[in-house]
Amino acid sequence: MRQFLHLRKFSSCFSCKQSTNYAAPTVYALSTAPARAAIGVIRITGPASKKIFTKLTGSSSSPQHRVASVRKIYDTLSTPDPSEGRNSKKLLLDECLVLFFQSPNSYTGDDLLELHLHGGVAVINRVMSTIGKLHSPVSPIRLAEPGEFSKRAFQNQRFDLTEVEGINTLIHAETEMQRISALSSMKGETNILFNQWRERILKNIALLTTVIDFGEDHDIDEVNDLFGHVAVDVLDLQKEIEDYLIKVKRSQVLLDGIKITLIGPPNAGKSSLLNILAQDDRAIVSSIAGTTRDAMDVPLNISGYKIVVGDTAGIRASTDEIEKEGIKRAKKKSMEADINILILPADELNTETEFLSHALSLVNNSDKENMLIINKSDLISVEMRKEILSVFSEKLSIPQESILFISCTENEGIDKLVGNLTARFEKVTNSDKEDPISISKRAKEILANDVLYGFSEFYKFKELDDIVMASEGLRSSVEGIGKITGEAIGVEDILGVVFSKFCIGK
Repeated sequence: MRQFLHLRKFSSCFSCKQSTNYAAPTVYALSTAPARAAIGVIRITGPASKKIFTKLTGSSSSPQHRVASVRKIYDTLSTPDPSEGRNSKKLLLDECLVLFFQSPNSYTGDDLLELHLHGGVAVINRVMSTIGKLHSPVSPIRLAEPGEFSKRAFQNQRFDLTEVEGINTLIHAETEMQRISALSSMKGETNILFNQWRERILKNIALLTTVIDFGEDHDIDEVNDLFGHVAVDVLDLQKEIEDYLIKVKRSQVLLDGIKITLIGPPNAGKSSLLNILAQDDRAIVSSIAGTTRDAMDVPLNISGYKIVVGDTAGIRASTDEIEKEGIKRAKKKSMEADINILILPADELNTETEFLSHALSLVNNSDKENMLIINKSDLISVEMRKEILSVFSEKLSIPQESILFISCTENEGIDKLVGNLTARFEKVTNSDKEDPISISKRAKEILANDVLYGFSEFYKFKELDDIVMASEGLRSSVEGIGKITGEAIGVEDILGVVFSKFCIGK
C-alpha cells in the first residue's frame, strides 16, 4: 500500500531540516521571457536571499520588507572596472529596481528577492552568472527547477495544490473566458468546496466509527437508522460531485477551444468566411470548385472565447478519389464539432443535394449546435430571402431565426453572425448561467477514480451490512480529496506531476 504523508507533518519536517544542520538551497531564475525586453525580472528565494542582496549591492544593511529601491548591482568576484576608481574591487553590472519580501510574507513563504533589471540579454546573463558564483557549501545557491517557487509556496502552506494549479492555468490563459475559469481555483474557491466535501465525508466516517466502537450499546434499529442516514448523505455528495464534474467538462471546452466546423457544398464561401473571422488570409479562396481538399484547423479568439475553426472540403457527389476522401473527413469533422456552421451559396440553392442530406442528419443530432448561413446575400432580393427562409426552415426542420444571411464580399451580416455565435458559445460552455470552472486533469481523475469509487465501495458493503468495510470505502474518498488539495500526499509522485508543468521562475 502506498504511504501518504500529511501536509502538516511534511511541512514540519521540511522546516525542521532548515533549522538544523540541513541548509535549504536558495534558488533563482529569470521569471520573464528569455529575450530582449524593457525589463527582465530575476527572482531569488531562500535563506541566502539577504546575503545575495548585500553581495550584489555592496550594502552593509539588510533590505527592507516590501520597499522598492533603486540599486547598483556589482560583481565583486571579477576584474574591477577602472571607472569605479583605482581601489575598486567590484564591477558594475546594472542599475535596477530591487524588491525584497521577508519570510513568511512572500509568495514562496521564504525570503524572496526580485531584481527588476534592464532587459538586455547580456545584462540578464551576467547577473545570473554572478548570482551563481555566490554559491558555497555552507550557503547553497542554484538555478530553480520548473515550478519550484510555487512548490515552495505549497510546502510553506501559502497555497494548496488546487490554488497552485489554478495559478499555472491562469499563466497559460489565452482568452478572457480562460482567465475567468482559472480564477476560481487560484482564489481558493475550489479548495473551499473540496474541503467542505472532505468534512462531510469525515463526519460520516465518524458516525460509522461510533457504531463500530460502541455497536453493542445500540439496538439493531438504531444501527440501521444511522447507517441509512450516512447512505443518504453519501448519495447527496455523490450527486454533487457528479454534477460538478459535468460542469468542469463543459468548462474544459474553454481551455481546449470550442470546435467549429464550416461545412457546405463547393464554392459556398467557407474559406472566405474563415478568413473574415480570422481577419487574415488563412485559407485559399478560389472560384474553382473543390479548392479545399482536406480539413484545416485555425485557432481564433472570438468574443473572449478560444475557438478552433475547421475549414472542410465541399460536400457533393464526386468520383475523384482525393476529393471523396476530403468529403469523408469533412463529414467526420462535423460530427465531432461543438458547433456546425452550415453554409449555402444564395446563387445555387438546390434543395436536393448530398450536402443537404448530411445537414439534415446533423440538425437531427440533438447533441450538436447547428446554424444555417446563406452566403452571397448581396446577389438576392428581399423577396427571395423570405422564400429561402420558408423553404429551408421546413426542409431542415429549424426555426427561421436560426437562418442568417451574410455576404463575405460585402461584409454584410458578419456582426450579427458573431453575436449569434457568442450566444452559442455561452450555451456550449454553460457560461451564460455561471462562471466557468476549471481543475487539472489530475484532479478530475482523482475525483472519478478515487472519490466516487470510494462511494461505490461504501454502497457495495452497505448492501452486505458490513459497516467496517463500508467505512473503509469512505476513507478512500477522503484520501482522494486529500491528494487533490495536498492534505494527504505522496510527496514524490504527486508533487512531481503537478510542478513539472510549471514554467521556470514560477
